Amino acid sequence: MNGNDLEGFRSQIADVKERAKKAGREGKVRFAVNGFVIIRDTEEEAIHVLQEIQGKADTEAVEAFRQAVQQAGASTGNKKGMWANSKAEDLVQYNDGFKTKLIGTKEQIAERIVLLKSLGVNLVLTAFLHYEEDVEKFGREVLPLVRRLEKEGRGRDVEDEISRTGDIYRKA
Repeated sequence: MNGNDLEGFRSQIADVKERAKKAGREGKVRFAVNGFVIIRDTEEEAIHVLQEIQGKADTEAVEAFRQAVQQAGASTGNKKGMWANSKAEDLVQYNDGFKTKLIGTKEQIAERIVLLKSLGVNLVLTAFLHYEEDVEKFGREVLPLVRRLEKEGRGRDVEDEISRTGDIYRKA
């Protein structure tokens, strides 16, 4: 899945599960989401990096991509497609990875991954600005926090996770 807001994730997962059930594949589908990860000591630092990335984007290329994918979406069954609600700043990372909100402190990112798990996401496909150093930092600092939260029983109760973390995913 592309990045989305809370209701978008919930709706898409429910739709696919219902289709799988009708096709006799209930419980056999799995969900992955694209997410661009920016880990910094403070949320403000992470947001600054995000704004810098977006500010350096080739706006003509991003706009051309936005128009192309939204035009392609118009030919889908729902007449929208995956990028219907994407803004230009979302599409700087072409799979709406910024909308997955894995941008902030290591604790915030771990909490958000646990929320995504509670929604039914089985896999997070990550992208990073500085791949080697950032993926190492993610493995060293974020994943142990995710595992600790899971050991504490987190990620099983979607309503609890939404109450803890879900506001970040609500539509603005």
